[in-house]
Amino acid sequence: MQIIRSKTYTSPEAWGGLDIANMNGISTRLHWTDQPYKWHVNDGEEVFVVLSGIVDMYYRREGNEHCATLQTGDIFHATVGTEHFAHPQGEARILVIEKQGSV
Repeated sequence: MQIIRSKTYTSPEAWGGLDIANMNGISTRLHWTDQPYKWHVNDGEEVFVVLSGIVDMYYRREGNEHCATLQTGDIFHATVGTEHFAHPQGEARILVIEKQGSV
């Protein structure tokens, strides 16, 4: 049992993560960042929940690049094969649920 105060979570490096749970190969991690990630495709699906801050989520669909601005409480679901990257506007805290060991 644990209680995590996500509002105060930080990491010494961008995208540093706190492992919360691993349930049958699905990991749940809390991330802190103030830097963009990289274009990538996960090994499976990903659920990306903005807990604080604003994040521009870039993704490609049918060869075209799109951007959705995610605010606190917004959720991005990357289906299998969705190429994407996150670019926070300042500090952000993000809950990521994905297959363990995914990018």
